[in-house]
Order: sequence, then C-alpha cells, then structure tokens
Amino acid sequence: MTQIREEEIKNKLARDYFSDFDCTRIIGNIDFCVTVSEIESLFWAEAKKGNSDIYRSIVQLILTIGKARTFDKQLPPAFLGAFDEEKIAFIPYNIIQDIFYQNDFNWNVTPSNYETKEFKFVYEKVKDSLDKDALIFNYNRDNKELKSFIKDNFITGKSAFTKIKIDKNNFISIYNKWLQTVKPTIIINWEFAKKNGIIDGDFYLADLLSSDNQTIKDKLFVLLKNDYYELDRKMNEMGLINSNACSFNDKQKAHIQFWNKYERPPIEEYWDYIVNRRDLLVPQDIRERKGSFFTPQIWVELSQKYLADVLGENWQDEYYIWDCAAGTGNLLTGLTNKYHIWASTLDKQDVDVMKDRIMNGANLLESHVFQFDFLNDDFSKLPQGLQEVINDDEKRKKLVIYINPPYAEASNRNTVVGKGENKSSVATETKVYKNYNAILGTAARELFVQFLTQIYAHFPDAKLAHFSKLKFIQGSNFFKFRDFFKAEFKKGFVVPADTFDNVKGQFPIGFMIWNLENKQNIENIKCDVFDEKAQLRGVKKFNTYNKGGFVIDWLRNFYDKNSERIAYLRMIGTDMQHNQGIFFTNQPSENDIKKYLTADITPKNLIQMCIYLSIRQVCQQNWLNDKDQFLFPNKKWEKDKEFQHNCLVYALFHGQNRITSKGGINHWIPFTENEVDSPEKFKSNFMVQFINGKLKASGNGDVFKKEKLQITPLEFSSEAQAVFDAGRELWKYYLSKPDCNENAALYDIREYFQGRNDKGKMNNKSEDQQYVVLMNALKESLKVLSRKIEPKIYEYGFLIQ
Repeated sequence: MTQIREEEIKNKLARDYFSDFDCTRIIGNIDFCVTVSEIESLFWAEAKKGNSDIYRSIVQLILTIGKARTFDKQLPPAFLGAFDEEKIAFIPYNIIQDIFYQNDFNWNVTPSNYETKEFKFVYEKVKDSLDKDALIFNYNRDNKELKSFIKDNFITGKSAFTKIKIDKNNFISIYNKWLQTVKPTIIINWEFAKKNGIIDGDFYLADLLSSDNQTIKDKLFVLLKNDYYELDRKMNEMGLINSNACSFNDKQKAHIQFWNKYERPPIEEYWDYIVNRRDLLVPQDIRERKGSFFTPQIWVELSQKYLADVLGENWQDEYYIWDCAAGTGNLLTGLTNKYHIWASTLDKQDVDVMKDRIMNGANLLESHVFQFDFLNDDFSKLPQGLQEVINDDEKRKKLVIYINPPYAEASNRNTVVGKGENKSSVATETKVYKNYNAILGTAARELFVQFLTQIYAHFPDAKLAHFSKLKFIQGSNFFKFRDFFKAEFKKGFVVPADTFDNVKGQFPIGFMIWNLENKQNIENIKCDVFDEKAQLRGVKKFNTYNKGGFVIDWLRNFYDKNSERIAYLRMIGTDMQHNQGIFFTNQPSENDIKKYLTADITPKNLIQMCIYLSIRQVCQQNWLNDKDQFLFPNKKWEKDKEFQHNCLVYALFHGQNRITSKGGINHWIPFTENEVDSPEKFKSNFMVQFINGKLKASGNGDVFKKEKLQITPLEFSSEAQAVFDAGRELWKYYLSKPDCNENAALYDIREYFQGRNDKGKMNNKSEDQQYVVLMNALKESLKVLSRKIEPKIYEYGFLIQ
C-alpha cells in the first residue's frame, strides 16, 4: 500500500478533526500544533507517515521539546501526542511534565535517534504513564469517539479532560471496539469457554460496570478484580468460595488504554438496562442455540394482554407460569404474582443476571429462578414447588408454559439469507431429538419444535403460550409434526421479525396460545396482524397444506426430457420466500444441475413453464406472506387461454427471464426482424412461430391435446399487447446501436445499457436516458399485466387466501 506523505497526513488531520482551530502555527521544531491564540496551545504532536510506534513518537516529541525548552518560551498545551496514517494518541501534559525537570540530563541529543541512552532513558521513564494514561484512537474504528473527545476537551482554559460517556445507546458499539482491542489480550481459550457457557460479553460487562477496575455488581458471572478477572465462583462443602481467574497477556496495557477513553461506570440509571440486555452481547451462534432473542417489551405487554383475554382477568392468580427458555427473564416483566412464576434457562450467567435483577426490584423469587436444560435434563431436577404443579393432574391443567424459544435448526440444505444459519449439530444432539426424530422427521431439527414437542409430551393438558415462526403451521417439512401435535388454537398475533433485536429477515413471528388438553387437527389459524409500531392492521389466516398438494407436484406432470430444450427453468422451494430463486436461464450452474434444481423448457411445456414463472413473480413476498405455499391448482386454468397467454407474455419480458445469447442460440425473441428493424436475420424465429401458430413438429399442436396441430395464432389481451408494444420499442432502440447483437435477448439488452460493477453484478441504473424511458414503460406495462394475472392465481388455487 502506498504511504501518504507526512505533510498530507498533517493536512488531512487538520481538515478532518481540527478545522475549528488554527493548525498553521509553527512552534519550534514541533511537527503539529493546535492553537487558539498567539500564546495558548491545546495540542503539540509528532507526525509520522505509515504505521508507527506511537510511544517512540511521543518520546521523540518530548526530546524535541526538552532540547529547545519550548515550554519556557510558550505556554505548554493541554495535551502532547503523536499520530500517523492510522491512529492518533493523546497524553495530558501534566502527566509527563516532570520529565522536563530531570537533573543532570543531556537534552542535547538528536530526538529522532532511538538508539541513544537518553532516548531509552526517557522511554523507560514515561512508558508506565503512557500505558496508564495515553488515549489512542484509530481513525476508522474510533472516528466518532475521536471527534467527541476533541469537542469535549479542546476548550480554552479547560484543565481536566472529559472522557466519553457510556449510555444505553452506545454500549454495544463500544463493545464491538472492545472485541477488537481488549478481548485478544485476555488469557483464556475462547472456544472452550464458549462450550462451557462463558462468553466474551460477560468480561465486557465486568469491565463496563466497574470503578477503579473493580466490578461494582457482584452478582455478575465475571468480575474484574483490578488486574485480573474472577469467574465461576462456587461454594464448596466447607462453605468456602472457590473461583477461577484469568489475566492479560500484555500486562493489561490494551485494557488500560482502551478504557482511558471512557467514563466508567455509566450513570446508575443505565445499569439494570445494560445488564438486562446481555442478550445483545451473545454471539450469533449461541443466540440461535439458546434462544437469546430479547423479546421487545411492546410484544411482551401485548402477549400478556392476549393471555388475559383467553384465560381471564385473574389468570395470574389462577394459573402457574413457567418460562423454560427465560434468558434474562424479560418475557416475565409485568407479571405480578411472583409466587406463581418460575424461570429456567440453560446458562448460569443468565440465572445470575435474573438474580441481580431481583435485587434491583424484578418481581421474581430467587428460589423460582434456576438453571435447567429443558431439552436434556430430567424433570426430577425441578424445584419442589414446580414439581408439585406438574405432578398434580388438576394443577397441571392450570400450568401455562410461556416462552420465546430458540430458533436454530440443523439442515443439509442451504439457508435463506437473513434467516440465521443452519447448524449441523445444534439441534441433533439433544435427548428430545434422539427420542422423537423418527416420529417428527425433519421437523425435529428445529429447536423450537423440540421445545413444543417436549411440552406437548410431558404436559399434555397444560396451556402453551409461545413466540415462534409460523413454519410449523405452513411448512412442507412439518406434516409429521402436525400429525403429532394436536391442540386447540385459542388466539394469537403476528409481528415483523425484524422488530426483535438480532433477528434479520422479512418474515412473521407469531405469538400463539394453545389448549393442549383439547386434541384437534390444525387446519389453519387466524392471527391478528400488528405492524412495527404495534398498530393493528387486520387478520391473517395461516393454512396447513397436504403432502402432494404443492405447485411442484403439478409442474412435474409437464416435465419433458424427450423434446428439444430451448432453456431451463431454475426452481427452488414452493413458498413465497424462494420466489427470487425462480428464473429462466440457458446457463444453469453446475450446482443447480447437480441438485436437480432445473427443468427443461421445451415447445411442449412452454406455456406451463411460463405460468409457473409468472405466478411466482406476480405475487410479491412481504414479511407477512413469507411462508405462504404455492399449490396444486384446480383445472379451471386449462380452459383459460387468456390467462395462459398473459403468463407467456409476462415471462417473456420479466427480469427473471435471464436467457442470454451468450448461452447459445436465443429462441426467445418475440418479434420478427422487420418489426424491430434488425440489421441481420435472427438465428432463431422459434418464439414468433410459436406465437403465430406455425409450429407443426411432432405433436406440438394444442398444448393439452397433442393429436391436434397448432394452426391458429395465439390471442392476447390488451394488457399483453401493451407489453409487446413497449418491448418492441426497446428492441428497436437497442438494434439501432452500431455495436448491437441482432440475436440479443432481453437480458443482453439490459446488460448493454446498464453495464456491470467491479464485482460483476449488473448495475440497477443506466446513463442512457432514452433506455431508461423505454425500460420504465416496459416495467409499467408489466405491472398492469400482473394485475390482470393475480386474481386468477387465487381463483385457480395456485395460492389460497
């Protein structure tokens, strides 16, 4: 990488961070000065190009100042420091000023010579002070903090400097910086620690909630004890406390320098919030496995309202409540009868957090909060009071399992982007999986299904109130689970998944209440729909589906391996979330062919393939319909020629038609050469012949009655004709270009005008304004045509509402 010259670095620093000050004054031999007047300076610094040793640069600055006795001629600044291409350091002048008053010290040396005994002497003298008090900022990583530090401290007449304050809005961003700076210096095997439930976030909380390097909340799982961490505290048989400890591999240098920049602890009103949001510090893989998805308070309150609607106003006094995936217990916030509430979680750290919350007013009993592995542990380990409930036939009917369980799964398939990773071993090592895998099939790979299964099997007459995805209702892999899980649905609501912290993707998360005592087949459930602002937007019916009733089962009837292939259909999944994976191509990937994700498009099945592509693209995915399934239609579509031909036109001109002349002969040009003023003859006129009814080869007559030949042209609706008109103008414009390819497909035309970026992806926009106008006209005509097609999709049963 080319280094920036030293003068450029100084100019850039002055412009980016010190634009409110005078950085032009030259004071002695000091490289960089920030001044506010002729006599007052705020900052003197040594400048270096590249990536330098910041301590050595500060020592060089000290020798430069001492040699010229600059402090006798000019008032010293608030800070000394040094900077280079990557970082800048500050040290309060009063911390190191005593070095200038050394007796019998030879200042008459070259400051830039790092080998002199004087340089080494000063280095050793100030090193401890730099370790303890230097503030070092990386321009990229700490840009915001650096600007805040300068704003708060570069003030005329200010004597003490102000550190960056920590609050509930920035403690996560500070944690991310801590991960890069402090975590690598802690002596611990992180992989082994993670397997034992110890996460780096616990060390960060110990640091954050400390004063003078002593953690002030002694209920936390990890405590900072000045220059080491104490963790895993246990009482032995003699009543003595045993614990483990770990220290730093750099004598705590990075730790001290990092926290020099921040005011610790935060103000007290943030302590409980920060501890309660430990979930935000849990790594993604652990979060998926253990269910550390913090339920937003707005949905907690709404779920408890729904429970009151179903169970009655006095439900908290009449029922017993157990959150068996409690995390830090926030789902139980707002409940009033602590004698009827139990909370268990997999992690001891979360138990410690809940007990700390109890000390600060959380309405729970310490004896009702306990560590328990719901998918593996024996129920004999439960507290006596809870055992009395689950072992009593009448009390058990009054038990409400109230949970937001983990969503991790193990799968051999590729996961959908944004939905969390599939884990190969997360869900397949539990006792529940081993006991019920044969009964549930692939559904047993889902942790939340394992929770529902364990609850249903052991508490078959209890009430279940849970947050989860809706896939167990709608998914094609959940037939066996639905045969197993029979219960009466009472009430529920759905909300956007991305309203939950750490959950990505556009899909619904539902809250559902079930009476497990009333065994009923689940055919559909109706849930109230709330948007991200908790506004009621209507009701959505989520349907179950029968095996063999999906659109792919319909499409298989038209597979054709015997005729000439004109392209491939790329297909995956039968639900809305996979729509973007459906397209036409003549350049399929090896992976798609290997995994049987393609089907041949031939003259015999062209109409059906175009119907398939059209129904998958006309109906747009949103967060609510994510798992809606495309189904085996009724037979009405077979007689609706207008619908068939509309779908043909829609598929010809849609963006998911990725046919390209680079993949071989392009059979998909829907115009004659004369219509679009082609400079040369096309290599194929197949599509025009098909549209005009001129194909007479082997049974290629009426699509459904092969004994007849197709002898009449296809007829099109006015909406479809408008698409042809818009497409024709686009083709004409492209073919007017001197470097055009007369055999270009629509995809090629888009690529020609839009180009590709550095990563090879086609750009979304074009600089050619005439093309933009023509393409917008085509898109608008396709929208009109889609509105013609969409009602038929529901009428013919491809989708149900």
